[in-house]
Amino acid sequence: MKKWEKLPGNFQNEEVRPYYDILSKRGASLVVKRIFDIIVGLILTIITLPFMLIIAIWIKLDSKGSVFFLQRRVTTYGRVFHIYKFRTMVSDAEKLGTQVTVSHDSRITRAGRFLRKCRLDELPQLFNVLKGDMSFVGTRPEVERYVERYSDEMMATLLMPAGITSLASIKFKDEEKLLDGAEDTDDVYVNVVLPQKMAYNLEYIKKFNFFYDIKLMFQTFFAVLK
Repeated sequence: MKKWEKLPGNFQNEEVRPYYDILSKRGASLVVKRIFDIIVGLILTIITLPFMLIIAIWIKLDSKGSVFFLQRRVTTYGRVFHIYKFRTMVSDAEKLGTQVTVSHDSRITRAGRFLRKCRLDELPQLFNVLKGDMSFVGTRPEVERYVERYSDEMMATLLMPAGITSLASIKFKDEEKLLDGAEDTDDVYVNVVLPQKMAYNLEYIKKFNFFYDIKLMFQTFFAVLK
């Protein structure tokens, strides 16, 4: 971890400090976490490459547009990166609606609906893990416009790499349904859903250790099966 005085200015506040102190005492777990990400990331990438090729062909046959969806997200210390996903919506979907989706969103393609349900659209994020942009477990990365709405305490979630899954991801696996019927989905997400998700993300920092990450990965696996 960076030294406290080396953190970006918006991180150096009294709300973030307790979380920083917790993580600074768990340096060994952070190192093991990164080694695990690299080794398991490489193994899973090799195993899933044939499946990713099949999915890519399916996406191209199902609708017009690119195979992958790239979007700017925020990770450790506020660094912006491009998250990789299989495209599950029509081309230029962000120009046709908000950056959050609801169930039965008309922008979702036929292939995309299945991929999202099984979370197969997130397989390309293995490349983000290998690059160091993300970890297997950690706060789901948000787009910049939502990070700008973070409270001082919420900034603590950016002390660690963004993750493919998290405690919040498990609790809010049906997030799209929560936004159904909202007149302003962005407003509901920022003022209702996001604070609840961040409460779980901050709880994760307090409990963080390597074995807790493994537990959350198994919980995610069983949640997807359900």
